[in-house]
Amino acid sequence: MWYAAAWEWEVAEADNKLARTICEVPLVFYKSESKGYVALDNRCCHRSAPLSLGRVEGDCLRCMYHGLLFNPAGEVIEIPGQDHIGANMKVRSYPVCSKGGMLWIWMGDADRADESDIHDFPPLSQPDQWRGFDRGDYLHYDANWLLIVDNLSDFSHVAFVHANTLGGSEAYAYDTQAEDLEKLDNGFKVVRWHRNSAPPPFHRKVIPAAEHEVDLDRCNTMAMYLPGVFLMETLFEPVGDNADQGRRREYRNCQFMTPETRNTTHFFWDYLHGSDLDNPDIAVSLKDSLMEGFMEDKIFIEEQQKLLEKSPDFAPKSFTADRAFSHFRNRWKIRLQEEDETQPLQIKDNPRRIL
Repeated sequence: MWYAAAWEWEVAEADNKLARTICEVPLVFYKSESKGYVALDNRCCHRSAPLSLGRVEGDCLRCMYHGLLFNPAGEVIEIPGQDHIGANMKVRSYPVCSKGGMLWIWMGDADRADESDIHDFPPLSQPDQWRGFDRGDYLHYDANWLLIVDNLSDFSHVAFVHANTLGGSEAYAYDTQAEDLEKLDNGFKVVRWHRNSAPPPFHRKVIPAAEHEVDLDRCNTMAMYLPGVFLMETLFEPVGDNADQGRRREYRNCQFMTPETRNTTHFFWDYLHGSDLDNPDIAVSLKDSLMEGFMEDKIFIEEQQKLLEKSPDFAPKSFTADRAFSHFRNRWKIRLQEEDETQPLQIKDNPRRIL
């Protein structure tokens, strides 16, 4: 499967070679001169020195411990002071693809990598229709990635965790329900309406004051795909069939969750708006509001992780709102079995340990 690995700007800011662990595998990403982005095991085959401390030379990466030069395929093509290079002098290379400023890595059998399997998020590449941040953002969680998937799978938590930020009030949990749950082989889609409600705080900050007291219909259309790709369309529109459609507002949101280790997660995200594209203050306000909301989530999720580590045999109880995540978790286990990949992170061994 393809995992979100890094924003392109992260590699650039790391002097074009970024160290990052994914699925408990230490990796180095670098930008070559003519071969695009490259991902290798971040461990020289000679003495286990980190290649992320190396130097990019054209399309290659030189280990700066003893000078071995690796090509994009992970093969040593030069050993200073020695002509012969053994066939075993190499490290593993991984397929990498760039879409919308995000680097994706295939952690399984390279022969099975198909870039068309990556879930595209067009708004990241449509600046004439959607305006987001200057660049996508990154957070690190001290928690298993499936705890974050669980958080995003049931938006009723918005009413309580985010009552004063993203939700607006506890009424969101009582007055709304997930509708039209569509179970997919690779995840799920769900629609949730909150009708005839006041604008939530984050939305009030970016709309004219005259609209603050206008009740709205709010719709979140969410999709969660394996192995941790969350895409959401949000709509706010005035109540009623004859409402002023000029006050209609739409947002697009992407969140990518990638296991770093069994207990830590890389989290990538962007939030885009489709109105007043020339106003940079909107993106700034949305970023501040969403980050505030993520920090609220992060407290709960990381505390959950601590408790689960203390009680690995804990068996969670479920109710109706959990059906989307239950489906996702089952599809995840099945996908690992179907693909029969060499997964460094064998989460399937103990379902209770992952949640």
